[in-house]
Formats: sequence, structure tokens, C-alpha cells
Amino acid sequence: MPYATTDDGVKLYCEETGSGTPVIFVHEFAGDMRSWEPQLRHFGQRYRAIAYNARGYPPSDVPENPSNYSQARAADDILAVLDHLGVEKAHVVGLSMGGFATLHFGFRHPSRALSLTVAGCGYGAELAQQDRFRAEAAASAAVLKAEGMESFAARYAYGPTRVQFENKDSRGFAEFARGLADHSALGSANTQLGVQGSRPSLYVLVEEMKALTIPTLVLTGDEDWPCLQPGLLMKQTIPSAALAVMPNCGHTINLEDPDEFNRLVSAFIVQVDCRRWPMRDPRALSASITGMR
Repeated sequence: MPYATTDDGVKLYCEETGSGTPVIFVHEFAGDMRSWEPQLRHFGQRYRAIAYNARGYPPSDVPENPSNYSQARAADDILAVLDHLGVEKAHVVGLSMGGFATLHFGFRHPSRALSLTVAGCGYGAELAQQDRFRAEAAASAAVLKAEGMESFAARYAYGPTRVQFENKDSRGFAEFARGLADHSALGSANTQLGVQGSRPSLYVLVEEMKALTIPTLVLTGDEDWPCLQPGLLMKQTIPSAALAVMPNCGHTINLEDPDEFNRLVSAFIVQVDCRRWPMRDPRALSASITGMR
């Protein structure tokens, strides 16, 4: 059956392709499982590639109450899909909202993750930006409720970290924008209120990140401004993390430059599967700059 059922009774639509070690893809706010098509085609040739629509994104259920949406729910919904498909452990790959969910999945269900790819993760994470981000999430929800999805999408698709995609690949960007306009206004508004605008800052999760030992790849575009400093924070704090920065890229990196995204994630997963992914050498953490005193 293509629907997983969560512990609070929400049905999540999922699809899979290929066979082998499972890799599950967790989409961003402005996307859905269709956003992972370049990855499903690539990884499905070598792995059991899985994608699903988050709650609020038809054909998944759209709960009417914002209280049914949260950062914890987003992480636990990954688990519901894995349980439905009988997957014990998977490589988890998330972008933006999905990147936050992937990181929190590592906190909440570490025994179920082979690795974490946390991509485009950082919107609203900096403490000085939290109030602004929450205000924009509330404004987004208000526009969605008052004007509907098409009006919202016509503005949101052209954010300052998405114009790079339009400039690079106008046809791909147009497809992305049409997909965004297809979403549920209610589901998107509730996601803005319950998940986006309510999630904790990464800067208050430092202790949780220090304890994370799952192999982790942090990915960001170098023009994805809200994610650059949070990306460095995750690299510096998670002892099993590497950081890769994709040049001349904005936020929607898996679509903007799918070949490079797939290359980086593929190389990471291969190293993990070969048990060659390192933990940080404690000698790399020193008050000295050169090692000379």
C-alpha cells in the first residue's frame, strides 16, 4: 500500500524504486516527493530509493489543526514511513524543512539511521534571525489563508535564495514553481505555523549535536545565505559531520545542480557503507592555530 499511517492517524503517501540498501528522501517546504525525481532516478539504480509527501501535502492527509504539525512530528513521520515499508535502517537525506527533520530524526531515532544528509538546513536557526523568521512564517500563513496557494507561490518561489535556480535553469525552475502552486493552502499554512515557525534554533541544540555519532553530511549552496553559518555550526559541533558547499548555488540544490548533489551524496553513502566514514580526530580541536607554541 502506498500510504503509511502515523501514530496519530495521519496517512502519508510514499513511493519507492530500486532495490538494495534503503535511502529515504525528505522534501522541503516548497517541494514534495516530486522534487526528488532526479535523486530517485539516480539512486534507484543502486539503492532502494524512497520518497514521501509530508503531512499537509496531498495525496498525504492534510490535518486541519496546526497542532498536528510540529518538528517532532516531522521527524517521527520519517519513522512511520520506514516502519510501513519494513525498513530497519536507512540513509536519510533531507533538504531544508526535510533537513531539519533529518537532523531531528538522528536525535530521536539514532538506531534507525545509517547516515544523515542534512542539506539546506538553517532558515531561522540563527538566534538573531529567529524573530524575523517567525514573523515571515506567520505572514506566509496569513497570505495562504487569505489569498490561496497560487498567489502565495507566485511570491514565495522567487525568494532571494531561489533566483539562482531560475537564472541557471529556467525550465526546471518553472516546473518547481508549478509544483509549489499545486500544494494545499491549508496544509502549507499549518506547516508554516506548526513546523517552520515553531522549531527550535540549532543554536540551542548544541549538546544534542555534540552527542550525535551517526555519519553526517552537511550540504549547502554558497548563496543560500541563511544556511551558511548554521552549516558551519553543524560541522563544528557534530563530531561525525563533514561539510560540503556547492558553488554558485542557492537553496534548492538538489534540483538546481542535481549532478553535483547526487555525486556528493553518493560518495558519502559509499564511504558509510564501506565503514570508512571517520569521526573527528580529537587532535583537530586545539586552542593553537598551527600546533606550534
